Amino acid sequence: MREIEASSITQVVAQLCQQANFVLGEDVLSALKQAQQTEESPLAREVLSQLIENARIAREECLPLCQDCGTAVIFLEIGQEVHITGGNLYTAVEEGVRQGYTQGYLRQSIVSQPFSARINTGDNTPPVIHTEIVPGNQVKITVMPKGGGAENMSRLAMLKPSDGRQGVIDMAVTTVNEAGGNPCPPLIIGLGIGTTSEEAMLLAKKALLRPVAKPNPDPEIAELEKEILAQINALGIGPLGFGGRTTALAVHAEVMPTHMASLPVAVNLQCHSARHQEAVL
Repeated sequence: MREIEASSITQVVAQLCQQANFVLGEDVLSALKQAQQTEESPLAREVLSQLIENARIAREECLPLCQDCGTAVIFLEIGQEVHITGGNLYTAVEEGVRQGYTQGYLRQSIVSQPFSARINTGDNTPPVIHTEIVPGNQVKITVMPKGGGAENMSRLAMLKPSDGRQGVIDMAVTTVNEAGGNPCPPLIIGLGIGTTSEEAMLLAKKALLRPVAKPNPDPEIAELEKEILAQINALGIGPLGFGGRTTALAVHAEVMPTHMASLPVAVNLQCHSARHQEAVL
């Protein structure tokens, strides 16, 4: 059994909150640069150029990539041979978010009592924490700041099994079309297909962590991703909604078995500021 101090988790989470908000991943940058080369619309090319320049400034000057520093979504993969000492695990993660957002001067966006008073909690807590127990003696921490504009466009549909593959495609394309420029395209689109309603939503969000444009290893699912991406980019919404062929950079689908009477399909949209960082203790 390996022991890991809760204070170490707090420190790592605080660092990851700032890194994720300041540094856009190389996979996203490469996809933006490639889109700039293939984009036909002059206005869309200029928008992509500005997004790439924004990422450079944020990285070099340690400034937020976006004014919306997001809900802190934390994914924990905890080895079954790990014992957390010196404090409660979730308390340690929450303190890391508090320190990271406060020390990094990141916008604090979380409000309590969402249907009435909506008072800002003042430190971007509480975070959303997803925990998975895995083999081994390490803890992997992934921090995903999820902006409200893109998150608001998330959708869940409980399709009929007879809707099949075409139903999944139609659901994804319709969601993006109805969202328009609201989620700040070009997008990365996470799809969760199968299992149950709540698990499908989680699958869709976890799909956003995959390196941009890395296809699903299952050839059938990879072909589905490719077809959905082509149809979405044919919508003409374009970067930031100004028109063009680059509405999305990638579609990432994750699929799990489901009940014979069900076909859950979840869509989670990620804006061009696709932020996440990870560390292993």
